Amino acid sequence: MRKITLAEFPIKPRTLFRTVLFGMAGLSLFLVIFSIYVVSEGLPSLEELENPKPELATRVLSAEGEVIDEFYLKRRTYMRFDSIPKPFLNGLIATEDREFYHHWGIHAFRIVKAAVKNVLRGRLSQGASTITQQLARNLYVNIGQERTLTRKIREAVTAIQIERTYTKNEILELYINTVYFGRGAHGLQVASELYFNKSPHELNVAECAFLVGILQRPGLHENLRNYQASLNRRNVVLSAMAEEDYISDAQYEQYKTIPIVLAQSEEANIERSIAPHFVEMIRQQLTRDDDKALAAIRRFDLFRDGLVIYTTLNARMQQYANQSVEEHLKQFQRDFSRSWRWEGRESLLNEVLDKAIKNRPDYIAADPAGRKQIIARLRKNTTFVDSVKIEATRIQVGFASIEASTGEIRSMVGSSIFGKQSRYTLNRVTQIHRQPGSSFKPFVYAAALDAGMTPYSSVESGSLSYKLPTGKTWEVAGSSNGGGPISLATALKFSINTVAARLITDFVTPTAVIRLAKRCGIKSDLMAVPSLALGSGEVSPMEMITAFTVFPNEGMSVEPYAIERIEDRFGNVLYDHAKQGLTISDAMNPRVAKQMTGMMRNVVNSGTAGRVRNWFPYEAAGKTGTTNDFADAWFVGYTPQLVAGVWTGFDDQRIKFTGWYGQGGSAAAPIWARFMQKVYKDPLLQYDAKRRFKGVENIGAGTISKDSKETDADGGIPLENTVPTSIPKDSTKKELPPPEAKDHDKDHE
Repeated sequence: MRKITLAEFPIKPRTLFRTVLFGMAGLSLFLVIFSIYVVSEGLPSLEELENPKPELATRVLSAEGEVIDEFYLKRRTYMRFDSIPKPFLNGLIATEDREFYHHWGIHAFRIVKAAVKNVLRGRLSQGASTITQQLARNLYVNIGQERTLTRKIREAVTAIQIERTYTKNEILELYINTVYFGRGAHGLQVASELYFNKSPHELNVAECAFLVGILQRPGLHENLRNYQASLNRRNVVLSAMAEEDYISDAQYEQYKTIPIVLAQSEEANIERSIAPHFVEMIRQQLTRDDDKALAAIRRFDLFRDGLVIYTTLNARMQQYANQSVEEHLKQFQRDFSRSWRWEGRESLLNEVLDKAIKNRPDYIAADPAGRKQIIARLRKNTTFVDSVKIEATRIQVGFASIEASTGEIRSMVGSSIFGKQSRYTLNRVTQIHRQPGSSFKPFVYAAALDAGMTPYSSVESGSLSYKLPTGKTWEVAGSSNGGGPISLATALKFSINTVAARLITDFVTPTAVIRLAKRCGIKSDLMAVPSLALGSGEVSPMEMITAFTVFPNEGMSVEPYAIERIEDRFGNVLYDHAKQGLTISDAMNPRVAKQMTGMMRNVVNSGTAGRVRNWFPYEAAGKTGTTNDFADAWFVGYTPQLVAGVWTGFDDQRIKFTGWYGQGGSAAAPIWARFMQKVYKDPLLQYDAKRRFKGVENIGAGTISKDSKETDADGGIPLENTVPTSIPKDSTKKELPPPEAKDHDKDHE
């Protein structure tokens, strides 16, 4: 192949040189402009570098302006460098920045290494931050937290400035006093007292390693939700310390077997918050990356920047919600505990004990021989066994209320344990998914009404045998007398399963029901199977409450929300929900919504939710739900102004209520009724007890029952997911027959 001579080269050397020179000059000019107008925006001034702004608590306010909680530093104790435990310093440097004492704010090799990995992965995923860069991000929130090139350049420039302003030990001192350890703790002094109830100088090597390890992902490790993951992370720090010769290999082997045992501070035991799960839900919402409307808030530190968060929660209504749950469970828990027997359930008890033992830190840290000894010892420890039994059989609750027309969340109770110490426990309003049982039936009935049926349409109530596409047969038992035709209104009032099953197999389809439920606010995945009519899908209580807003809103679904407005420490509005507007969708035909309200009013007046009338005499509608073997009890109901829902059950789904008292009408509806009674009797809340549902027919209402054990026509207690032993006399048509059905009714009578 012939070589091209210099004379034949298409671009002259002088031209090439000028091109390269001008190109480099242009690139330099671009970088200067980029730095001045883009990167420098948000960088701290020299004054800010030397005098970081004071830390202020973020206040969470109720709808009426009352402080319901705060995000803050528990103490403002500042540790000097010579007070910081040496093992913590060693663990921090070994894990986060081994070249800390040798770089000038940024680590060139780590940047190149991270850049190569990011290019290979096609996204910004690999970080290369030094301790100084992390300090820059912690101290100056305007730098931002997003994973972008702009933020990384701002961070690097600020880190270099910090290195020029402070000594290495001063940088470590600043970092260790400001870094976030989870649980609202910024700084080692606070974290040491909060996690171990010790002063920092009392921490041992393993405890220091845990606190270093938690810095990577505080939310994962702060409460040992995944103990093994936290233990592994602690041991990674210990391993790094051994690699850097801060501890010997023998010490590493010794320390890695020590269990992690966290202490609960006395302060946490006495602090109370009226709405701990609501407040924690807000904190999680503000830190989620998927909420674009709140993206600007993530530039601020909730625990230091003195924000003011105005919420939708009404403090008086929240107190009433707490009281209603406590009043109901005070006797209800005793009734259940008296009826529950572990005798005959030895296998279940063994599994519950095994789970409790295997989740203990000392068991996880022990070797196989030690684990056998722990199991043998604890199984003989009656105090331990009794404590496990009590916790396993604790009735749990998920309750929330929202304003029907706006979606404002007014109250929330996420567990049966109250106080600030329950903030980080499971929120049974938003974080559980359970079968709703018969409380899901309104969406099946609504789909049937939308398809052309009416509340007076008759459907056979006898046993059903339906052949599935798989070849198997789905069977639903009917009443003992063989059933017979019954109106939709009466069938819903007594929650007759065979009617709901026939609606979804003969008149509508599971797919049509799912489409309707999704439009109403159900977001969980539901399987398009006939058993959906009986509530076989799993949903959260908040989804059910949201979905029921379509009924008082005449077919319009409203998305619930908790944050009204957020201001910074100077009163500048950072977020305003009013500017976002309500999220409202047309979910259901208004005619259908009104008909369903008329039918569900019967459920409260003289059906499975008749116990509501023991407390609440005003306009109301709703639907009870009970799953198989009384595992879950539900009631979702509404007035013309408020929608609220209750779930009661157990965290371990193998433990269930033992009899009829575990149906939704007895285990859940009384909480709803007590709450509504308190709310509507409070003149300061200004809810109108005389308000009626607009345009809703009196569909065979019957009489309002005041009997706490509402009976059907045959004298039996109407249960969820069962059929009365004999179908009650269908008075719906006799009370208000549609014109075209008069002759048929006479013949039927």
